[in-house]
Amino acid sequence: MVDRDRILAELDQLEGYLQELRQVLPETFGEYQKVEKKRACERLLQIAIEATIDICHMFVRAMRLGLPSEEDDVFEKPSQAEVVSPQMVATLKRMKGLHNILVHEYSRVDDRIVYEQAHKGIQDFARFKEEILAALARIEAKNNAFGA
Repeated sequence: MVDRDRILAELDQLEGYLQELRQVLPETFGEYQKVEKKRACERLLQIAIEATIDICHMFVRAMRLGLPSEEDDVFEKPSQAEVVSPQMVATLKRMKGLHNILVHEYSRVDDRIVYEQAHKGIQDFARFKEEILAALARIEAKNNAFGA
């Protein structure tokens, strides 16, 4: 059974990270290149992406979708269960790629790409949140229909 409250709490945490990102993300790339701005944006993107991965893991476990055999299965399995759309799976895979670069290949971070993804990512995270809330509503409606 999906732990709605736990997922909603994780979504709230994600929204907090995004609010912070909106506050620190500068309008221009020149401003972004200040070390404090750059590192703050990178870290906020990293933990926001981790929140999306955690939410997907919650659905995989709760809906008993099986063990992910590959890293990206954590996104594919919820898509197969119609929790997230195939388009969102592609977005989540790109996010995870950025996350891996931020975490594991720090010296190879392309500041321009991170800056652009930070601006674009806010919209992607909002779409993710909408899809998760819609999935929770469908699951709740289904449970209510079956008297759960």
